[in-house]
Amino acid sequence: MFQIIRNIFVIRELRNKVLFTLAILVIYRLGAAIPVPGIDLSIIKDLFQGGILGFLDLFSGGALARFAVFSLGIMPYITATIIMQLLQMVIPRLEEWAKEGETGRRKIQQIARYMTVGLALLQSTGMVFFFREAMVDHTWPYIFLIIVTLTSGTTLIMWLGELITQFGIGNGISLLIFTSIISEMPGAIIQMVRLGEINIFRIGLIGIIALAVVVGVIMIQQGERRITVQYAKQIRGRRVYGGRGTYIPLKVNQAGVIPVIFASSVLLFPAMIAQFFPGGLTQVIADMLSPAPGPGNVINPVYIGLYSVLIIIFTYFYSAVVFNPTLGKMPLVFGHPLKFRTSGFPAVRLQVQAPSSLQ
Repeated sequence: MFQIIRNIFVIRELRNKVLFTLAILVIYRLGAAIPVPGIDLSIIKDLFQGGILGFLDLFSGGALARFAVFSLGIMPYITATIIMQLLQMVIPRLEEWAKEGETGRRKIQQIARYMTVGLALLQSTGMVFFFREAMVDHTWPYIFLIIVTLTSGTTLIMWLGELITQFGIGNGISLLIFTSIISEMPGAIIQMVRLGEINIFRIGLIGIIALAVVVGVIMIQQGERRITVQYAKQIRGRRVYGGRGTYIPLKVNQAGVIPVIFASSVLLFPAMIAQFFPGGLTQVIADMLSPAPGPGNVINPVYIGLYSVLIIIFTYFYSAVVFNPTLGKMPLVFGHPLKFRTSGFPAVRLQVQAPSSLQ
């Protein structure tokens, strides 16, 4: 690890990538701190005292509670990407593009960008009408200005994430999400220490637990089962080609973080709808589907239970979508069929047992 840190300062190309990434993250945090003009922030702040809105504000890095330019965050882009991945399984043209390599992926990504703008327009319109009490001006030109501002903010975030992926250290969208989540943690910890709700020992314990969780996640994410593939020897003239063995890496976590995002979206949608109709049964539903129904409730067991069940269900089905071991009668591994004439699995009869062995 120390060698990697040293390389950041020694290798010029790596240093430039890190500095570029940090500059983009600074721009991202500035956009999350600049509020949309004409909004009464005191009313907005009262609405975010716990509940489902407080949970949503966590993923925006505090931008939602400030009604900032980046209030919508990167969620519209993530939603559009997930939709495009699912559509690849039902639309043949998209499936063909996915198998074309880099050219096809660019076409799919371009459609995802347009879909992101559309979703951002819908979400920004919903936000304007949901927080209409905090607006100082209710004229249509001003409403249109806010909608365009929020949509432009999401589009800019999408572009910043792609810049980090292309010219920075990579994984731009993931870095933006990570930055949003941890940005509010230092202030929250300092506030808890001042109020006497937490001490240095608990902070150290939380740090150790967090480190253990990160290590465990990395081990699971990097874990894989390697299925040996043997290639047949081919004789051409006096030379012998092939005969070497390789392997197919089957990741332990095929679905990645997508099931977690799916589960969050499914639980947040009815809770957000219930926010528009406060009181009565809708308020009960909103509290049940909220991670913290009120300021004094840290954990909601109903939410945790439903969240866990949905993650398991989505992981099962999404793994089947991402990794399809069969394509007709041909084994398929990450979209590339094995060539039966020159390759196969040791001790496995080709064309008959290969698909079932992968399953």
